[in-house]
Amino acid sequence: MDLAMKNICILVSGTGTTLQAVIDAIAGGKLDARISEVIADRECMAADRARKAGVKTVVVRRGRNFQSDLMKEMENSCADFFLLAGFLSILDAGIIERFRNRIINTHPSLLPCFGGKGFYGMRVHEAVIESGAKFSGCTVHFVTEEIDGGPIILQRVLQVDDVDTPETLENKIHAIEHSAVLQALNIIISGNYRIVGKRVIVA
Repeated sequence: MDLAMKNICILVSGTGTTLQAVIDAIAGGKLDARISEVIADRECMAADRARKAGVKTVVVRRGRNFQSDLMKEMENSCADFFLLAGFLSILDAGIIERFRNRIINTHPSLLPCFGGKGFYGMRVHEAVIESGAKFSGCTVHFVTEEIDGGPIILQRVLQVDDVDTPETLENKIHAIEHSAVLQALNIIISGNYRIVGKRVIVA
């Protein structure tokens, strides 16, 4: 194994389609990285996908010591970077500080618009439709204490058509999220970037 290869730990809660996209990209030579571990906060389809792919999988269940247990497992993963792929648990400030600029998340809008507390899932697309916005998309960003406020790695833009509903907009954005995540991971893995305020500048 290439000793310079970056390790990624992926945190999951749901079906694992983004996880599968990363697994497939690595297998297909499109992502020069290794998934060192998958951490789930519950038994889920994503955890099953990871096990099927032969990836070390650990379930850290929500409970009294969840945040400390999660931090310990993230440390044990020996990961260079962490990807939140449909991870529904909120990370506390201690975890974010411990892994500053190493945790990556996706959001289904063009941040900073339609982001922050209360903007998740279908609520985002409902707000976009109600606003009359003509464009939406997805954002891949570093995680900070500010919800959806971390440095933006990249964004993908698409048109909001007059006939779109929150459901159709969700499907359209979901279709571009995987490639956005993979492109963002390639940027981070390359190391050819710098963070300036809330921007990630690619060399």
